Amino acid sequence: MSNKELEAYFKTLEEGFTTSEKKLLQERAAHNASVINCDEEENIVSVPAKDIIAAHSQYQ
Repeated sequence: MSNKELEAYFKTLEEGFTTSEKKLLQERAAHNASVINCDEEENIVSVPAKDIIAAHSQYQ
């Protein structure tokens, strides 16, 4: 694969991951559910999906 093809491939993958993450968060938020995440200090935390959506415009 050429560099251009690799860049296009990675861009497609990233868009797919973002779309699936958005769908997951919206579904969890619709049921007032939380998701398990990791904070800055690598501690496992439970965060309401609505809070993540509110804090990040790409999920709205």
